[in-house]
Amino acid sequence: MKFADAALIALVAAGAGLAVGLVGLLVAWLTRRWSIRWQLTLVAAVAVLTVFGGVLGIAWLMFLSGHDLLVITVVTSIAVVVAILVAFVIGSAMVRWSGAVQLQARQMALGGHQKPSESGPRELRSLSAELAETQRRLEEASAREARLEESRRELISWVAHDLRTPLAGLRAMAEALEDGIAADPHRYHQRIRVEVERLARLVDDLFELSRIQAGALTLTPEPVLLGDLVSEALAGADPVARERRVRLGGQVEDGLEITADPASLSRVVSNLLMNAIRHTPADGTVEVRCQLAPGDVRSVDLSVSDGCGGLDPGDMERVFDLGWQGSTARTPAVPEVTDGSSAQGAGFGLAIVKGLVDAHRGRVWVENLPAATGCRFHVRLPA
Repeated sequence: MKFADAALIALVAAGAGLAVGLVGLLVAWLTRRWSIRWQLTLVAAVAVLTVFGGVLGIAWLMFLSGHDLLVITVVTSIAVVVAILVAFVIGSAMVRWSGAVQLQARQMALGGHQKPSESGPRELRSLSAELAETQRRLEEASAREARLEESRRELISWVAHDLRTPLAGLRAMAEALEDGIAADPHRYHQRIRVEVERLARLVDDLFELSRIQAGALTLTPEPVLLGDLVSEALAGADPVARERRVRLGGQVEDGLEITADPASLSRVVSNLLMNAIRHTPADGTVEVRCQLAPGDVRSVDLSVSDGCGGLDPGDMERVFDLGWQGSTARTPAVPEVTDGSSAQGAGFGLAIVKGLVDAHRGRVWVENLPAATGCRFHVRLPA
């Protein structure tokens, strides 16, 4: 083939492609708001019409016979029609698949549930799966927010209750002392001191929780011998346990040491002990165990078991919520001890435990003991 012939063929093909392409761009701009079905059909039409125009133009220049020209025209026309029909069918399927994803998004906005689409291109299926995962996370966040809002309302109610009761008693005793009608002034003074200490503990717990939730808690990590820390916590809880006739026990592996804030960790153990003593009936047992946790990562598992009779599944989910006390928290089985140290709390102890453990990058959870005899709280801390 001569160079001139090749150049002429290229020029004819380029001219046909340019003309069809310009018309295609114009039509695409005019139909830019139409369905993707027509956009895909237009793309296929531009491609095949470019070939069709180039072939016919070159055929005319080659001065083919009428029969040969008819054959070329019929073959290329059929190719154009088939390509456009295929593009239209694929475009319609794309519209249907994208409509399924759109319906899923609409259902998600209305709070409904729609299964992820299992048909269509990989990108649309991935988008549908991401929408389903996003819906799951939003539902979890919504449930968590609702639970927190409920906890806030309960907290206000419970704090008001825990403040009103001792304040009413303090007012009555103060009036009795002021009017000189107190039969035993010394006992009244002692009771006033107990109620003041109870209010002071409540305020301290609220202050500690505010620091934890505000992220203002400052830890001072240092090496801590867990044997000494558990011994001190048991000694501090022993008077309360004796008053309630609850046996205390502890077992710590020799030489077990971690790096943590001593004051915060001591409060974690003390709160768990007091919670266990409070919910264990008379003649029951509370045990503290501390050992290296199984696994490759070096960590320590501290557990406190009680005789509360076990927790319901719903209670196990809320046991660390702020202000939660359980269904029988307002009806203690035994009276308070004389110094008020075992007085019913405001439901802050386990919330403080979770906050302090989280601050140490640890984990806390609860499980029921076999035969529903009690429950065991676990604290897992990095060693």
